[in-house]
Amino acid sequence: MTESRPIPTRSKTPDLARHRASIQAMFALVAPRYDRMNDLMSMGIHRLWKRRLLRSALRGGMAVDLAGGTGDIARLLVRRGFQAVVCDPSVPMMQGGSRDPALRWVAGVGEDLPFADGSVDLVTVGFGLRNMSEPERALAEALRVLKPGGQFLCLEFSKPAGWLAPFYDLYSRHGIPRIGALVAGKREAYEYLVESIREFPDQETLKGMMQQAGFEAVTYDNLSFGIAAIHAGRKPAS
Repeated sequence: MTESRPIPTRSKTPDLARHRASIQAMFALVAPRYDRMNDLMSMGIHRLWKRRLLRSALRGGMAVDLAGGTGDIARLLVRRGFQAVVCDPSVPMMQGGSRDPALRWVAGVGEDLPFADGSVDLVTVGFGLRNMSEPERALAEALRVLKPGGQFLCLEFSKPAGWLAPFYDLYSRHGIPRIGALVAGKREAYEYLVESIREFPDQETLKGMMQQAGFEAVTYDNLSFGIAAIHAGRKPAS
């Protein structure tokens, strides 16, 4: 039996290449049960959050879903009239949904997107920004590939309301890793998940990061009392 090792969050390793390799290895391990685990951990609520994410999306055009995994958000984009591309660094994750002929699948990291300047109408990312080794650079890349006036939408775990925080903290510390161990056999991966949520910036901080990257009209909406949040912004038209 091999010894499980903790997966380092960005704060615990200054080596960006090591962090990126660790994250890709983790997703390769959990890929076969990834969607099932999301359903169990959130009691299916993540699907409602993703539908809510795309209510704000413009209709039609070219869309890229970063860290798109098995393509669940990209499929919703197609239903809204987009040509959708899943861009993810983990090939095993994409293989879980690659039988869908309505989608394009491209291997790539958020910090160095394989798309031309000003070629995309919409960039989305769902629960993927916090796993990127350089989120500020990923935001800059999203801005680069967007057309003038193009839209960026980010769904990510955030900071819950004060009254909810103790209960959510208890569940995330103890419940999520246990579910990960029982269902996926990968407790360390879901311990990383909890730590990465704790380290991720709160709503106002992420809004500021998007503004610093160059997005305008940046807003956010809390979901489930702040457990998650949708951030939206646009590339300046000029």
